[in-house]
Amino acid sequence: MHKIWMMFDPRQVLVALAVFLFSLALVIHFVLLSTSRFNWIEGPHKGASAQSSALPSK
Repeated sequence: MHKIWMMFDPRQVLVALAVFLFSLALVIHFVLLSTSRFNWIEGPHKGASAQSSALPSK
């Protein structure tokens, strides 16, 4: 493990990891906000709930 850290600067690796994880979290949250089911800001759209209630039950 020591030889791996001799090849890479630990500060640069940790900063790159933090930037990557932060950008991944932003992408995941924006993808969830674009769906009608998981949009916690606007709530579920009324068209989506009306469609699901219009389906015949078996």
